[in-house]
Amino acid sequence: MQLTPGKLLGMRRLADEKGLFKMVAADQRPPIKEPIAKHCGLPEAPWDEVAKFKLQIVRQLQGPSSAILLDPHFGIPAAFDELARDKGLVVTLEDSVFRESNAGRFSNSIDHWTVSKIKRLGGDAVKVLAWYRPDASPKNIAFQRDYVRKVGAECARFDIPFLLELLLYPLRSELAGPHGYIEMKEKDSDFVLASIEEFAKPEYGVDLFKLESPVNANMIDGSDKVQQLFNDMGKLAGRPWVMLSAGADKNSFRNILLHAFKAGASGFLAGRAIWQDAFLAYPNWQQIVYGLTSDGLPYLKEISRIADEAALPWAAHYCYGEKGAVLSPNDATFRQNYDSM
Repeated sequence: MQLTPGKLLGMRRLADEKGLFKMVAADQRPPIKEPIAKHCGLPEAPWDEVAKFKLQIVRQLQGPSSAILLDPHFGIPAAFDELARDKGLVVTLEDSVFRESNAGRFSNSIDHWTVSKIKRLGGDAVKVLAWYRPDASPKNIAFQRDYVRKVGAECARFDIPFLLELLLYPLRSELAGPHGYIEMKEKDSDFVLASIEEFAKPEYGVDLFKLESPVNANMIDGSDKVQQLFNDMGKLAGRPWVMLSAGADKNSFRNILLHAFKAGASGFLAGRAIWQDAFLAYPNWQQIVYGLTSDGLPYLKEISRIADEAALPWAAHYCYGEKGAVLSPNDATFRQNYDSM
């Protein structure tokens, strides 16, 4: 693989000086909106309350991070003025509201929001969460693949990194109670691996994967069997990848990272494992800020230290060849060749 100049610069902006991704996710919508709405006794959470929490995530946690992931609904308008100049910015494209049927979940982009706008905004990467089940209906599989393929093409057009997050989810037939923005709890490792194998194909244009653990968090036991699943995941990704926390608790996510870094992961892009405990204090804002600084921040520093010791610098990934991820050509032919890269 050879990165075009815009993608190369974007990837560098997301990593720290060691080439490691230590990214904090603050783009979550239902996991933040729903508890706030429930507390307020409203069908929809007040915009100001959701935005206020996202601002606090940025304000209290961006220090040790290499990049922040924000959404255009709340995060960007609330925290834009406080984003540090030396941090990367990943921006969400997909809507948290999806169409669902017995066939599976059908993703779509946020209304009035595009790859072009993310690039014009100054974003360093486009993030898409694609709900994917290899055993969903052929109609759903074709739709999800086409959606990701189109986003990849747009990212190539505007020369900006494409960060793809893959998540399994329960089908309607597997749910007895309320459904919606629910992640898979009892995972099929083969489904996780098959999803990665599919979207690692060149036609999707993925530059960086954000991946879930191939096994349930409570099954992370340090065994060779679990490690082999992480190893398989890294090989199938075939490019730099980071771990997502998917709501795992702090200890579980720490153990997940140990396996992932042994398998060649280049860092993490995590949210709830870092800030969820503090958010439980809502609506006590003083306690929330205290939780972010006394609990979330030390944890972020801890997993960052683990990354320093064990993660693979992204530009050294084997997919870029012996020279690593570098600008090519870096000579007098650069301007003539840029459009053909």
